[in-house]
Amino acid sequence: MVAPRRNNHRTLGGPEGSSAASDTSVKTTIPSDYAEAREVQRQIRQEVERAGFDADSQFAIKLSLEEAMINAIKHGNQLDPCKRVIVEWNVTPQTAEITIEDEGPGFDRRSVPDPTHESNIEKLTGRGILLIESYMHKVEWAKQGRRLKLVRHNVAGLPTEARSA
Repeated sequence: MVAPRRNNHRTLGGPEGSSAASDTSVKTTIPSDYAEAREVQRQIRQEVERAGFDADSQFAIKLSLEEAMINAIKHGNQLDPCKRVIVEWNVTPQTAEITIEDEGPGFDRRSVPDPTHESNIEKLTGRGILLIESYMHKVEWAKQGRRLKLVRHNVAGLPTEARSA
């Protein structure tokens, strides 16, 4: 069964349910529930695929989005089902922008241990932020770490020399 979308708001044109990727912003609020998060991830991945993103970009978005959603639910909201996660996304053929905000206490990004440091290299956790920041073209932290904006550009249609820029 497909989880219902909650508090959705579409703006910037493009009819809801359109089969082609359009300049449409979607905003939804979900409880701190992994099943709900997976449904939102599925919807975003579907739009990214429809927009014609190349396989590498699709993988980067999938991995980063999954890590960010888990962090918001587990670390931000402490798995509290009464707390919400707000997810907003806008996917065009050129760019995917995704914002995730939790209701947790926040954190200082600079205080997160470096998982590549020798003392952390064998730890089984702590690599999500590194993966997110490695795979996305732009990552912005706001609201004391409670809000994360992810940006990935679609390199599929760019000339080869522009892809490495």
